[in-house]
Amino acid sequence: MALTNETIQRKLTEKFSDQLIDWKEPYGMLTFTAPKDLNLKVLQYLFDDEELKFRFLTDLQAVHYPDRKGEELAVVYHLHNLVDNIRIRFKIYADIEKPDVFSATALYQAANVMERETYDFFGVNFVGHPNLKRILNVDEMDYFPMRKQYPVEDQLRIDKDDEMFGR
Repeated sequence: MALTNETIQRKLTEKFSDQLIDWKEPYGMLTFTAPKDLNLKVLQYLFDDEELKFRFLTDLQAVHYPDRKGEELAVVYHLHNLVDNIRIRFKIYADIEKPDVFSATALYQAANVMERETYDFFGVNFVGHPNLKRILNVDEMDYFPMRKQYPVEDQLRIDKDDEMFGR
């Protein structure tokens, strides 16, 4: 029997009841939101369950939502079941003041570099990561460049003609 989004949602709901929310299927990919403290339990269940078999971490990244107070940073996991060729996405949200999220490196080796990059650009602190330090930016950087905390362009530039940019 082929694995379907309905089966995945049913099994996750049976295991975690109403703790998983915001179920959607954009472009056919099952997507849901989990509480921040459950990320490892959800990942472990998806990995270990003999019917689900999500044993490949395709991607892990973050998104900054500055208007969502208390959950400004979203960490997004993309998982792939290679046997049934099905993908899912799930998100967790963290407070930007204390962006601590449990590391998935013990379960997925690929998470090592992805978590370092997410830390480097968004400042998500992956608790339990074996070597959480900057990977692409210089160590002296005291900010996280992908956060939406800075203007997109320098407002003081005088070498730009606003008419050329439709303003």
